[in-house]
Amino acid sequence: MSCSGHNPVNCIIPPYMLQVLALRGDEDTARMARSLLKQNEQVRDERAEHARAGVPPTDLLSGAFASHALSPSGQLCCPDRRIHDGGFKAALPGTLIRSEGDDPCGVDDADLAYDGAGHVFSLFAEEYGRNSLDGEGMPLVATVHHRRAYNNAFWNGAQMAYGTGDGELFRTFLELSVIGHEMAHGVIQFAGGLIYENQSGALNESIADVFGSLALQRSLGQQVHEADWLVGRGILGPGVNGVALRSMKAPGTAYADDLLGQDPQPWHMDHFVTTTDDHGGVHINSGIPNHAFYLFCNYLGGRSWELPGRIWYRALQSLNNPMASFADWADQTMDAATDLTGRGSIETVLLRRAWKLVGIGF
Repeated sequence: MSCSGHNPVNCIIPPYMLQVLALRGDEDTARMARSLLKQNEQVRDERAEHARAGVPPTDLLSGAFASHALSPSGQLCCPDRRIHDGGFKAALPGTLIRSEGDDPCGVDDADLAYDGAGHVFSLFAEEYGRNSLDGEGMPLVATVHHRRAYNNAFWNGAQMAYGTGDGELFRTFLELSVIGHEMAHGVIQFAGGLIYENQSGALNESIADVFGSLALQRSLGQQVHEADWLVGRGILGPGVNGVALRSMKAPGTAYADDLLGQDPQPWHMDHFVTTTDDHGGVHINSGIPNHAFYLFCNYLGGRSWELPGRIWYRALQSLNNPMASFADWADQTMDAATDLTGRGSIETVLLRRAWKLVGIGF
């Protein structure tokens, strides 16, 4: 693949799932999967070319810290949502159909994207003091109806794009944990980024899953024990044997389908998958830090977006290590927990236990 780990297109559907469809699917399904894999590479190559030309879509080091998130008056800023209709074509962003403050436009997907972006903005602004994805009020640009029967959603470095699904394998991508996941990739990018390969890439995916799940739980007002901890619940088609793309509670159990195969995510380092596919298994091995976060939240109880979310957010802001390993990230979260709760606190003890239970020591 010609793009670098600095310039990924962060898609919600992992390449390993598409590769299985290309092998197991009928002629039409296999053609769709191969086409989608090719399209993803083309968009990645385009983004890498922009970066090589000196016009990256974003400044990776801009707006990383929470000090930029408040207006001069100290009031929390408002989102600037710009939702476009792609007209089932490939060009982005498409036709603007709903701007910030507009009434619902009557296009269900556009209104879902608008509301979802608002929930995610609210999570970062009200809980962590961040003004949009870059910390400096960046407009939240999204496109719905991207391509025809497109089985994916992605963050391309500058905006979100959502397909409608084909109605058989995937029925929608406008589910809040998916919206939160894609937007969180933007936050990660502007916080200095995590190179999209191997363990740092799996951390990139895991942190996006974490904040996607937090956005959903917060919107529903759920306590830790009430949440299902699924990423992409309800997006699988009616004939697929599965509940979601990933499970943070029980990695490896989200689906088991004759066509899609078995969810391959491990929950423990003993089962870490070493592979050259998917940038070194970034969507597979993310299950390990995902499960550590789930365990920590369940040890604490209460609301996951409060102290656990603040620890993960603080750790991201101070990481300054784009090649971080799982152990590096565990250390960073421990430092953040110590800063927020004090050395030797019960919270730091429980966080250390959560990391140990997934096979990551200190």
